[in-house]
Amino acid sequence: NSSNTLSSTFYLSGIPGYEEFHHWISIPFCLLYLVGIMGNCTILHIVRTDPRLHQPMYYFLAMLSFSDMGMSMPTMISLFRVLWSISREIQFNICVVQMFFIHTFSFTESSVLLAMAFDRYVAICHPLRYATILTPRLIMKIGIAALLRSACAMTPLLARLAFFPFCHSHVLSHSYCLHQDMIRLACADTMFNVIYGLVLITVLWGMDSLGIFVSYVYILHSILKIASREGRLKALNTCASHICVVLILYVPMMGLSIVHRFAKHSSPLIHIFMAHIYLLVPPVLNPIIYSVKTKQIRQGVLHLLRPT
Repeated sequence: NSSNTLSSTFYLSGIPGYEEFHHWISIPFCLLYLVGIMGNCTILHIVRTDPRLHQPMYYFLAMLSFSDMGMSMPTMISLFRVLWSISREIQFNICVVQMFFIHTFSFTESSVLLAMAFDRYVAICHPLRYATILTPRLIMKIGIAALLRSACAMTPLLARLAFFPFCHSHVLSHSYCLHQDMIRLACADTMFNVIYGLVLITVLWGMDSLGIFVSYVYILHSILKIASREGRLKALNTCASHICVVLILYVPMMGLSIVHRFAKHSSPLIHIFMAHIYLLVPPVLNPIIYSVKTKQIRQGVLHLLRPT
């Protein structure tokens, strides 16, 4: 019953077959987490403190950094507890909270990428109206709406887990909690969670990716009208960072979903590899991409390193 479920203890997995190397494996993970946290905190600090970056594009970039940290940081403690052989146990309620943050912020990040695509569309297709369309008030509403949409969509899915009995194995496949991993252990009819989760991914990711695609169709149409080759390249260059970030998020997302849905009997290492790429690669690479490709962010980073 629900009271038994709420007090259940689950057991996290490290990397099966490599338990004796867990301490060594934790070193690259630790470095990746540090790079991701430092990079995203640097972006947030630069955008907050530099008045020149108080523009829509950089506000959305700050939202992206916040989403990256919200998605990856909840997994950090449980991952290192497993790799450092401290404890593999995790309580059900903590597991649900961890799932909520991971899935909510991954959907939020997708919404922020859609908002960034809209920002590029307005900047390239309607440059004279850019400041009047993307006002600070609208940007704040977009950020709140993206977070609320993701949180409200995840709540029914996770709330149902409290009523599932887990009468067989309590061993999870990863070193953190994922919804698709937990419902695999339930001794009950999980059809609602499976279908709702599939619909959620299709609708939210589908709407966001379709919006991004349509935005870039209009952007390319406007770019092709630019007479000079230099002008076309400059306009495309403003979109290059965003396109890279979209691919970095969506490719591992889709890969992890496909592996969990259609490759359940494949090697556990494939599941673990995809799950860690999904959570660690975007927070690590996004700040690097924007620091390299965006002049103002690059100048802000250099100013932090060399204040004089």
